[in-house]
Amino acid sequence: MKAKYFLLLFFYGLISCSNDDSGDYQKILIDFQVPSNFPPLAYDLSNNPLTEKGFELGKKLFYDGRLSSDGLISCGFCHIQANAFTHHGHSVSHGVNNAAGTRNSPPIQNLAYQTTFMWDGATSHLDLQPIIPFTSPIEMNGNFSSAINMMKNDAIYQKLFKQAFTDGQINSENMLKALGQFMVMVTSSNSRFDKFRRNEVGGTLTQDELDGYAIFNQKCASCHATDIFTDNSFRNNGLPVNPAVNDVGRYRVTEITQDLYKFKVPSLRNIEKTAPYMHDGRFFTLDAVLNHYSSGIVNSPTLDSNLNNGSSLGIPLSTLEKSKLITFLKTLTDNQYLTDTRFSEY
Repeated sequence: MKAKYFLLLFFYGLISCSNDDSGDYQKILIDFQVPSNFPPLAYDLSNNPLTEKGFELGKKLFYDGRLSSDGLISCGFCHIQANAFTHHGHSVSHGVNNAAGTRNSPPIQNLAYQTTFMWDGATSHLDLQPIIPFTSPIEMNGNFSSAINMMKNDAIYQKLFKQAFTDGQINSENMLKALGQFMVMVTSSNSRFDKFRRNEVGGTLTQDELDGYAIFNQKCASCHATDIFTDNSFRNNGLPVNPAVNDVGRYRVTEITQDLYKFKVPSLRNIEKTAPYMHDGRFFTLDAVLNHYSSGIVNSPTLDSNLNNGSSLGIPLSTLEKSKLITFLKTLTDNQYLTDTRFSEY
């Protein structure tokens, strides 16, 4: 019930302050409550306290295409709320001048409970993560000097920065902190599965869903751990390497041979809505994903040990088990989060 209470408290708090035109700093803190079925926060709120105006500023930044070099590509361009903030239907992200990247846009949900970000873990601090897509010549191709100059000449930004931060400065530090506050707040915690876990009304699972949950715990939960559904690790899951790209994954960051072709274990929350799947978006259905794990694994020196038992590769899954697994995974869809106007552009 804490999660529901928090959502209502924050929603009404935003309404009560939305018409405040004061240009003074407003330290109206958001009472962030960790859902009872979630692990502890990884994000340190003491270093960047959540405030209503900080969140409001972060949301505006998230959807502002003027931050990119062509004035069109915002964070929200590749992270669409209805699809758990993924670039639905695109195998890889598309940025300025329709430039195509090499990786699928990951969802934005429950990031405050995670310890590393990006498919290769290029950063371990959520406030710094936006620098990567913002400055990428393929994604936003942004420039901090240009963005700051634009915001300094925008009356709304002038007011919001003053309201959100004690120093009121329009600079890259406050810009990133505001984006961090927005991303911390983008929480998915009210799926039918969550209600089942918290013994709340609406949390009844069918027998097939319960069977799927049991199969999941037996064959998938070692990597997709806790109710966040990721253990924050990097693993080689046996995908055939695309020679045209040769994405080496975590190795690109660490340059450690053991990290070749390892990618971050993604959360499975809202997985029904986040196709296509894998770091390069090669699979468009959950059936295709499960078929890969049961019969498509390619062996290599860094293949995850969970997928190589010595005599065979992959995870044994019958047709019935796959069906029940998918039935269970659909209980992770959080329609409240997918439609929550607090996170929407308009």
